[in-house]
Amino acid sequence: MATAQTERVRALDARHHLHPFTNHVELARHGTRVIVRAEGCHLIDSEGNRILDGMAGLWCVNVGYGRAELVEAARQQMATLPYYNTFFQSTTPVAAELAERLARIAPAGLDRVFFTNSGSEANDTVIKLVRYFWNLQGRPHKKTIIGRAYGYHGVTLGAASLSGLQPMHPQSDLPLPGFEHVRAPYWYAEGGDLDPESFGREAALALEERIRELGAERVAAFVAEPIQGAGGVIVPPASYWPEIQRICRKHDVLLVADEVICGFGRTGRWFGSDHYDIRPDIMTCAKGLTSGYVPMAAVLLGPRVGEAVATADEEWVHGFTYSGHPVAAAVALENLRILDQEGLALRGAGPAGRRFADALHALADHPLVGEVRVVGFVAGLELVADKHARRPFPAARGVGLACREHSVRNGLVMRAVRDVMVLAPPLVISEDEIDELAGKARLALDLTAADLGVG
Repeated sequence: MATAQTERVRALDARHHLHPFTNHVELARHGTRVIVRAEGCHLIDSEGNRILDGMAGLWCVNVGYGRAELVEAARQQMATLPYYNTFFQSTTPVAAELAERLARIAPAGLDRVFFTNSGSEANDTVIKLVRYFWNLQGRPHKKTIIGRAYGYHGVTLGAASLSGLQPMHPQSDLPLPGFEHVRAPYWYAEGGDLDPESFGREAALALEERIRELGAERVAAFVAEPIQGAGGVIVPPASYWPEIQRICRKHDVLLVADEVICGFGRTGRWFGSDHYDIRPDIMTCAKGLTSGYVPMAAVLLGPRVGEAVATADEEWVHGFTYSGHPVAAAVALENLRILDQEGLALRGAGPAGRRFADALHALADHPLVGEVRVVGFVAGLELVADKHARRPFPAARGVGLACREHSVRNGLVMRAVRDVMVLAPPLVISEDEIDELAGKARLALDLTAADLGVG
C-alpha cells in the first residue's frame, strides 16, 4: 500500500475501530500496524515489512497462511449452500460430517458435538450445560464452577468470570456469583523449595481443599486448560493432572478441558488432553479447528453429559444463528484433512518439535531468561531480574512489553504475558524459520537487556 493509503486506513481505524484488549489512547498515539497480506509463516504489512508470525495469529493459524485448499473449500460451499441454520430440526451435510470427524479424533467418549463461533461462546455454553446437567440429575444445588488463577476461558460474562486473569474483572464488575478459583500449577513462580512433582501434587490438592470448603454437593465442575496459554504458558508438572482427575472422580465433579489453545496439534498431539492422558467429561475447542480462516468452535460431550442432554425429552433452549455454519464446517473439514495427511497434528512431537525446543532452550543462557517452557509448538520464556532466586522484575517496569516491541520492530511477532514471552508459531514452520525465530527472539532479548543495563 502507498503511504497515503496506509495513513487513510490508520485514520479510519483510529476514528471508528475499537480493538480488543487495547489502550486506545496509546494506540492512537503510536498508530496502527496495517497487515495487508500473509503467506506461510510470515505477515506483510502496508509498508512492505516481512514479519515472522511467532504467534500463528492468536494461537490459531496452525496450517499457515495462504492455503488454497481452505479457500477452495469455502468457495465451493458458498456456491452450493452459503448458509442454513441447524434450528428447525435441520442440518447440513458438512455440519454432520464435521461432528463425526471431531468425535473420531477426540479423546475416547467425547462423541456429541455442539458448534459455536468462538472459544468464549464455547466456554459460556459449558457453563449452561453444566448447570443443566446437574438440574437433570435432580441436584440443583451443585452449581459452583471452579477455575484457576491465570486461567483464560474467554470474554463473555460467564467465561470471563471463569477466567482467573484478574485484570479482566474490575471493568465489568466480575466475577459473577458461582465462580471460584484455585492456584495454578505454576512451579517457577510459586513452587518455592519444592521440586516440580511435589509442587504439582500440592497445586492439585488445592482443588480438593476448595471442594471441601464449599461442599462437594455444591461444586459442579472444574474447568482448566491442559497447558495454560494466555496465562503465560504454564506447563503443569507430570504429577498434576493424574491427581486432578482422581479428585474430580472422588468428589463427583465434572472435569472440563479447555482445548481452545492446546487443540489440533499445538502440543504435538491432536489435543492437550492426549498429551496428559486427560479424560474429560466435556471439552471445548476453537482456533486451530479452522486454522483461524473462518470463526468456529465446538463443545464436545462425553457419555455422561451427552446422554443426559440427548435423552432429556425436552427442548434444550440454547443455540446460535451460526451454530454449525456450513462454510465454517467445510473449511474445518478440509483443515482437519490437511492436519492429518500432512502429519501436522503430530509434528510437534517429532524432529521439528525437537528442533523448536532445542532452539528455544538455547536461550536459557541469556541473562534475562529464568526459565524456558516448551511443549510441542508452544513456548514461554520467563524474564526475571534474578535467575538464581527466580525473582521477577517489578510489574511497573514493563519488561515484557519492551521486549515485545523490540521483537516486532525486528521482524518477529512474540507476545508478552506479564514478563513471559510467548511463542506459538504455525505448525508448518520450517527448520530455517525456527532458526530465524530463535535468532530474532535473542536479538529482542539483547535489546531489552541493553535498555535495562543488564550485561
